[in-house]
Amino acid sequence: MSGPWIPSGCPPSAKMDPAWWFIFAAHKILVLEEGRSVSVPLIADPASLGLSSIREKHLGTLAGVDCYFAEVSEHAALPSKSGFYGLRELHGFLSEPLFAVAMKALHLLEWEETARYCGCCGSKMSPAKDANARQCPGCGMVVFPRISPAVIMLVEKGGQVLLARGTRFKADMYSVLAGFVEPGETLENAVHREIEEEVGIKVRDVRYFGSQPWPFPDSLMIGFTAKYAGGELRIDRTEIADAGWFHPDNLPNIPGKISIARRLIDWFVETSRQKNAPTGP
Repeated sequence: MSGPWIPSGCPPSAKMDPAWWFIFAAHKILVLEEGRSVSVPLIADPASLGLSSIREKHLGTLAGVDCYFAEVSEHAALPSKSGFYGLRELHGFLSEPLFAVAMKALHLLEWEETARYCGCCGSKMSPAKDANARQCPGCGMVVFPRISPAVIMLVEKGGQVLLARGTRFKADMYSVLAGFVEPGETLENAVHREIEEEVGIKVRDVRYFGSQPWPFPDSLMIGFTAKYAGGELRIDRTEIADAGWFHPDNLPNIPGKISIARRLIDWFVETSRQKNAPTGP
């Protein structure tokens, strides 16, 4: 699929037929199944699948085709050859552009559920005009979608990478360190603070790597790399069950390719191999 993603400024005057419909029930997304392949419905509207929308929202256009999300009852009868799945389960089965729009849809869906009432006066919020926001008809307060920035960082030391097992991880899963940014804090300061709080070491050469929206429920993961600068590992047992230095040829069980954590680890493995590759004759 080629063509740009253009976010919605305001809903179109008429619905495009067909359009991409990202249909959710109980935070799971509907996909059409054909053998081992799945796809987001490219249809006129949910009614064409026999589904009744609780709410709908125009998201934007992808390669010139309108994209909507809709919520339906979790008790709705499923169309034939279809199913509801958690979004993480579908990574690698949907195209990257459609998966990215699905993440946006899930983020907005969950945000709207928690932004039903005004935090100042308690009135029921309404969609704002000409903005992706909600506005209070009582006091006029405007609320935009919540985005929680978090840093995620790979630390390397002498050809090894620091990986940790969080207290909420599966028993054998290790990943890079991560944590939320605090008010008044730069991203770089958050990197230093989180690493020192969680494993007790200092780092240097903090460099931006990339970012990833992570709608579980509302994070923006901002990736960095850093080099070990000093100290011994001292684990904060409230958040970290285990941590250690790992050689790229002897890694533990690590996250799947859906996450920027895996992108950071794959980058480390690849750059290590390039450094150690034999040179010419």
